[in-house]
Amino acid sequence: GVFFFFKQKTAYEMLRSLVGSEMCIRDRVYTHPEVAAVGRTEEQLKEEGIEYSKGVFPFMANSRARANVDNEGMVKVLADKKTRRILGIHIMGPNAGEIIAEGVLGMEYGASPENIGKVCHAHPTLSEALKEACLAAHHKAIHF
Repeated sequence: GVFFFFKQKTAYEMLRSLVGSEMCIRDRVYTHPEVAAVGRTEEQLKEEGIEYSKGVFPFMANSRARANVDNEGMVKVLADKKTRRILGIHIMGPNAGEIIAEGVLGMEYGASPENIGKVCHAHPTLSEALKEACLAAHHKAIHF
């Protein structure tokens, strides 16, 4: 049964069997500010010789983070220059562990930064920082 399935696997193996792509297993650290990441880093992309675009958005420019007086950190989105698929998302800031979920969903379904950037995000919310970083990766940032 299900118990036997989980008992025979490590936590990582269990996640891999339930998630479609190894790239879409996120990491997060519940510190202050929070840290969350999914996919590749800039260093990995350079080592692999993959040309990429990068979009960065600081929480200092996010209305909700400023209103909450919790505006340390930023969101960084990395995308393949040829395919436009998101290859990595790195967040340091308020609610990073929750905001990363939207990026993981996008990566799992092969989204580009433009795809996430075109989605309407409520204002003011912390999740707008991901939208803005995606727009910046596409050279169309609105607020920074």
